[in-house]
Amino acid sequence: MSDTNIFAVVLAGGSGNRMGNIERPKQFLEIGGKPIIIHSIEKFVVHDEFEAVIVLTPKPWTSHTRDLIEKYIPGPMQGKLAVTEGGVTRNETVMNAIKYIEGNYGLDEETVIVTHDSVRPFVSNRMIEENIRYAKLYGACDTVVPATDTIVESADGTVIDSIPERKTLYQGQTPQSFNAVKLRNIYNALTEEEKQTLTDACKIMTMKGEKVYMVQGDTANIKITYPVDLKLAEALIGGI
Repeated sequence: MSDTNIFAVVLAGGSGNRMGNIERPKQFLEIGGKPIIIHSIEKFVVHDEFEAVIVLTPKPWTSHTRDLIEKYIPGPMQGKLAVTEGGVTRNETVMNAIKYIEGNYGLDEETVIVTHDSVRPFVSNRMIEENIRYAKLYGACDTVVPATDTIVESADGTVIDSIPERKTLYQGQTPQSFNAVKLRNIYNALTEEEKQTLTDACKIMTMKGEKVYMVQGDTANIKITYPVDLKLAEALIGGI
C-alpha cells in the first residue's frame, strides 16, 4: 500500500446519445455477458494501491449501479467501492468525485486521483500503474496514442483551414490522473468563460500552463461510443 492516498474515479455520467436509440446509457449495455461499466470497475478494484474506487453515474442510475456491483463484484471487494452522483459536465463530475473523497476519506496535498471513462473496459494494468506513478511524480498525466489518421482543422465545418503535422499529434484516452488538490484549485480559479472551453480535465491544467505528462496508451483501449464499437468490443472480449 502506498503512503499517498490514491483513488480510482470511474466516470459513468454520460447518457450515450451517440449510441442511438437505446433505453439505457451505454455504460450499462453488456459485452461478454456483463455490463461495460462492470468490466471497467473490475480493472481498478483489484489494485491494492487504491484506497477506494469511486463510481460516478447519472442520479437516476446510482441505485442500479449499486445493484450491478452487488451482483458482479465479489463480496470482499465491494467495500472498496462507492457510488455517487456525477455532475452536468465531465469536469463537474470529476469535481464531485474530489468533494466525495474529501468528505468520506479525507484529502491532503498528496492525494492522487486516477480518472477513467467507464466505457473504456480494456484499460491495462500497465496503463493504470504508469498513471499512478506519473501522477505522484508530476501531478498530472494523460494516456495517449500517436494519431494514425491525418487530422484536418476547420473553423466553419465546411472548408479545411489547416492540416497539422501528424507526427506531433496524439489521441487522448484515459486514464487521466492528477494531484487532486492541485486540479481542484486550478479548476476553481477558472472563469466561467474558461470553463465553457474545457473538453477534459487535462485542459484544466494545460490552459494554466501546467505540464501534463504522457503515458503510452494502446489502440485496444477503445472508447465504446457508437454501435460498431460494441461489435469490436465483443470481438476483443472473445480474444482475451
